[in-house]
Amino acid sequence: MVVQGKSVLKWGCSYKRITLSVCSINIVVALYVLHGLYSYLYVYSTNSTTLDYDITYTPDQISKMEESLRIRKASEPVELIKVVKNFTSVLAKQQQRAMLPTHLKQLIRDDILLLLRSLPENTSLKEQRETVETWRSSKLNKTNLVLLGENDSSYVMPTDEAALLVEALQSKWSMVMEEVGLWIPPVVNHEEHDDKPPGIDEFEDYPLAGRPVPPECHTELHTDYGGAAVKWGLSHHKDSAAECCQACLDQANRARRGQMKCNIWVYCPSETGCYSPDKYEHKHQECWLKYAEQPKVNFKDKYSESYRSRHPTAPLVVPWVSGVVTL
Repeated sequence: MVVQGKSVLKWGCSYKRITLSVCSINIVVALYVLHGLYSYLYVYSTNSTTLDYDITYTPDQISKMEESLRIRKASEPVELIKVVKNFTSVLAKQQQRAMLPTHLKQLIRDDILLLLRSLPENTSLKEQRETVETWRSSKLNKTNLVLLGENDSSYVMPTDEAALLVEALQSKWSMVMEEVGLWIPPVVNHEEHDDKPPGIDEFEDYPLAGRPVPPECHTELHTDYGGAAVKWGLSHHKDSAAECCQACLDQANRARRGQMKCNIWVYCPSETGCYSPDKYEHKHQECWLKYAEQPKVNFKDKYSESYRSRHPTAPLVVPWVSGVVTL
């Protein structure tokens, strides 16, 4: 029995030793693994910190990075971005449009067309716009009464449609006009502002350049006389109106029997040139020598409004200087 007890005791001691040994080994392995992980994390964090603060780039690397940024920026779809932005804005505008049912749009269109057709033919644009605005105000008041439940039996409409119609007539009227195809041109008032002090003529007569024109030239400012050309002014320039008049007098004295003698001179004193309804460009200092048995004025002082409406390039004031001399 004693021998058996010793063997059992020896067996028990060896089992405990084995268990303790296995646990010790596991603890050692676990500590080793933890030590390895900690060392790796420490080295990684140290290297990262070093890279963040100690890294440097060569000029060639910097140049390549800048070139990469330029290429990336140049490859951006600029036009596509613009198209998308425009498309987005169009969608936003469409979402803001008056969401009126089709039958309400048709009702508005028919009422306005019937109203405009009842107006006289010579009704001005201003009167047409006022008529439409009066209709809109009346329609808005009637529809508001529907929402308040105070409408009469002659104007019946569901409450939800009345709410849409009030919003359209009140805050989205321009969109409604566009949707129903109604467009009345705006009224443009053409006003001529006279900034000159009282007592001054409508246009001033500036002194002519050069020596004074003799009395026998009978100078008329802002005047253009007609007549047959004795000397073509496009190629006949003089430094002053006085010299142009003298050229007319000289030609009349030198003219032979049977030749036309100058009795009209027309001069362009404007440095920017002078207007004429013909196809030529008349420049500064042109001197036209003309002849007419009965001299007649083509234009005097100002071009009329009817003439300027037919000739949009015509100025307000006649730029020519003319005179009729006695032979």
